[in-house]
Amino acid sequence: MTRPLPRAPVSLAPSAGERELVVVKLGGSVVRSGELAAWLDAIASAPVPIVVVPGGGALADEVRSCQAALGFGDRAAHRMALLAMDQLAWAVAGLAQGFAVGTTEAELRAALERGDVAVWAPYGLVAGRGDIEESWRLTSDSLALWLAGRIGASRCFLVKSVRREGTRAGVRELAQAGIVDAAFPAMLKDASVPAFLLGRGDQKTFAAALAAEDAGAGGFAAVIA
Repeated sequence: MTRPLPRAPVSLAPSAGERELVVVKLGGSVVRSGELAAWLDAIASAPVPIVVVPGGGALADEVRSCQAALGFGDRAAHRMALLAMDQLAWAVAGLAQGFAVGTTEAELRAALERGDVAVWAPYGLVAGRGDIEESWRLTSDSLALWLAGRIGASRCFLVKSVRREGTRAGVRELAQAGIVDAAFPAMLKDASVPAFLLGRGDQKTFAAALAAEDAGAGGFAAVIA
């Protein structure tokens, strides 16, 4: 993969007239899939500043297995899953030039100002917060949306290893099917950030969505409502 052209400096929570900021959540199954390189290329080529939120993937699955075997509580499991996301953030950033890990808003801002794609390692910003549920009901899907609202992103794309059908996806149906976490419907309402679902082979759809003049548009991505 080639290093992307430097983007113009951007601040988090952009003001009127500034280019939009987009959050892209890469599902853990995507990180382990043969499509990861294609998605990283698509993100690196994006014309807008992007913050990537990796899922916990197999590392988070191992936390679930350990919890079942050892019996520790959800508070510990939640923090261990956050650390799994941190590790996947470093893995993603280590696979391509121009991707830089950040934990705090200041670190994410610094990465974007350098023209990098920012990759969020959430533990330092999220662990122990009273406003974020410490259970398996709330995972990386909801955290991506929470971050999008916090930093003033215009859109949040969820990239999943699913076959997307149509251009609309019901949020409660997605939660019931386990495609997004159980807390996602409430987080979607609270964050007030448009969210879109992308599936296997949707890299061109992602590019088309970013090229749309309407920041609330998803191209042919499935709007989650």
